[in-house]
Amino acid sequence: MADPLSVLVDLRAESEDLDRLVAPLPEDRWAAATPAVGWTIAHQIAHLAWTDGVALLSVTDPEEFAREAERAAAAFETFVDDEARKGAALPPAELLARWRDGREALLDALASQPPGTRFPWYGPPMSAASMATGRLMETWAHGQDIADGLDVRREPTGRLRHVARIGVRARDYAYFVRGLTPPDEEFRVELTAPDGELWTYGPEDAAQRVTGPAIDFCLLATQRRHRDDLAVRAEGEDADRWLEIAQAFAGPTGPGRPSQSRSQRKSQPQPESPTEPRQSEPRSEPQPGSVDGAGAGS
Repeated sequence: MADPLSVLVDLRAESEDLDRLVAPLPEDRWAAATPAVGWTIAHQIAHLAWTDGVALLSVTDPEEFAREAERAAAAFETFVDDEARKGAALPPAELLARWRDGREALLDALASQPPGTRFPWYGPPMSAASMATGRLMETWAHGQDIADGLDVRREPTGRLRHVARIGVRARDYAYFVRGLTPPDEEFRVELTAPDGELWTYGPEDAAQRVTGPAIDFCLLATQRRHRDDLAVRAEGEDADRWLEIAQAFAGPTGPGRPSQSRSQRKSQPQPESPTEPRQSEPRSEPQPGSVDGAGAGS
């Protein structure tokens, strides 16, 4: 089980790193597009501000949160986009201040909770550590969208262990949300951390295995990169299937990001076949999925 205090420290650090990325931006840059179709940098920060707000509501006023969850359930496919749109309409300085105030209030509220307290959420109830871990995962994932939109490369940190842990623990959810039955057996997951340490999950002798860099697994589980573009590998049919549907976040499934390597292959001239006449039209290939409006990680 994660230590609530250490997770809160890491959540604060993750938020401050993203704050340093967006705070200096001129006002017009907040309207820059991100890889999530229809979402600008302002939408990404608005989403974080809103989800911090509902998390705070869960901790401080569970009854009001229950009413909020009912409203969300009534508009399951659109409520995330709707809330992001509202926040993105604010002036950037006001939106930034709202995000800062909300995340600080949430950190303070979580730090003051007695051990063992659980809070309602859109899925199962969550402990303070789980709530903070979920907030860190969202902050990192939407921060990745912003970094991609700004063409900035972020250095991966040890805080990714929280994202990786959620990705592994959410294995069965990825099946359930698609109406599928998860495998009975546990998988072995071995991920190489940014500092070279090996993070391991599941029994060492498991037949189904997943290996690769932690950053790549986190990008896959939050649907920020297509599997084709990552160095995550599966051994076993079930493990391979999981990597096709991995989802670390609660809510509707998202089609994820398009495959950049596949797009590059399609854009390269193909050699002519010596036994076939030249084709006047390119041959059709499966098209990569588009990114959902909720940034695939809401």
